[in-house]
Amino acid sequence: MEQYYLAVDIGASSGRHILGWQEDGVLKLEEIYRFENGYAELDGKKLWDTGRLFAEILNGMKQCSRIGKIPVSMAIDTWAVDYVLLDGQDQVVGDTYSYRDSRTEGMDEKVSRWILPEALYERTGIQKQMFNTIYQLMAQKLQEPEVLSQARTFLMLPDYFQFLLTGNKQSEYTNATSTQLVSPATGQWDKGLIRLLGYPKDIFLPLVQPGTPAGRLRPEIQAEVGFDTEVISCASHDTASAVMAMPREGSVYISSGTWSLMGVESKEALCGEASRKANFTNEGGYEHRFRYLKNIMGLWMIQSVRRELNQKAEQDYSFAQLCSLAEEARTFPSRVEVNDPAFLAPDSMTEAIQGFCRRTGQPVPESPGELAAVIYQSLAACYGETVREIEAATGRTYPEICVIGGGSNAGYLNQLTANATGKTVWAGPGEATAIGNLLAQMLKTGVFQSLKEARDCVAESFAVKRYEPEA
Repeated sequence: MEQYYLAVDIGASSGRHILGWQEDGVLKLEEIYRFENGYAELDGKKLWDTGRLFAEILNGMKQCSRIGKIPVSMAIDTWAVDYVLLDGQDQVVGDTYSYRDSRTEGMDEKVSRWILPEALYERTGIQKQMFNTIYQLMAQKLQEPEVLSQARTFLMLPDYFQFLLTGNKQSEYTNATSTQLVSPATGQWDKGLIRLLGYPKDIFLPLVQPGTPAGRLRPEIQAEVGFDTEVISCASHDTASAVMAMPREGSVYISSGTWSLMGVESKEALCGEASRKANFTNEGGYEHRFRYLKNIMGLWMIQSVRRELNQKAEQDYSFAQLCSLAEEARTFPSRVEVNDPAFLAPDSMTEAIQGFCRRTGQPVPESPGELAAVIYQSLAACYGETVREIEAATGRTYPEICVIGGGSNAGYLNQLTANATGKTVWAGPGEATAIGNLLAQMLKTGVFQSLKEARDCVAESFAVKRYEPEA
């Protein structure tokens, strides 16, 4: 009888439940449930509906009962930086904000009154991004002090959902590092930094590593979903899980989705001034590895433009159609800085791209093909620049790039990436995050003895496509 493992993988735009098992030495996957996600606009705030998300988690678990495939364990991963505060009765206090909310504007200046950016980076190794938890908490401290004063527990979103399932509270390391409040030297919360910033230090729980059990389902959850199982903390930062599934160890990786996370694994955090100026980060990974990477805006731009086009047009543009149109318009010369704040959460991505081109004296894209060409070409150019920065910082030359995640299916962008970087590009697997989630569980139960063995199984189990730079 097969031993099933359940990965609950929740991204900022959708979530999915994927069962995994090993059969004849090959890892098998079955997606059993999928749901839409997105922040809600309420009173000028961008908020997550955690109640709805938890209901969707339970709906997907019920599907396991319906199809008769009961997992021996399950784990939850989500995006980074967003969190929930609980009061003394373990009830949510305040709103659960999306990282795209504008409340953090100007909070970098407030934080720098207590610690300079150079010292903060040296202390944490985490790149400055205005949505980092450190800035969200400063906004909460200054704008909603009554909420922070009621808080007794701080939980990242996967930890919160696991608490709802098990009744046990724990904080997982990889996602916690994205807060910019964890010491890379100790792998624990930097309580001195937290105290310096005036945040309540006692709300932060000790950090646990991926593979740590969170407990079994509460009786009322068992009754609702129809089974019991063990809940395990995976590498709950979705990128940390995705990188676990990288089939070619030692390569540069691009975890490609709404965001593009481009970097390498490192045994040590690179917290020097050159890395800070280049805006690289040192997020936590499996087995205390560091993910030395840069956050790049990613497919969010083309997703947004496609949505806007489909709202206006009589036809529905697919991503494949937009790739084809972009190739037809490949000579369109304009490029944008994909990490410009204008592209983070604009009212119209189309207008944001056009406005950038207008401000920088470039031709303004008008057609769907021209818009898509600007996005894809700009992303590839950013990848090329980033890989050169990685090689300079690490003192190593990397001959190949692994593109993992949903963006690995974007063949046109993969070829542009090979051209822009001069590297061989290996694309796949597409469900890297869910696979990494499953690997953490299977490593915990002894299906695999090492991460390398698990990655070798990934390489044997899933199709990976190769792209070479064109002459």
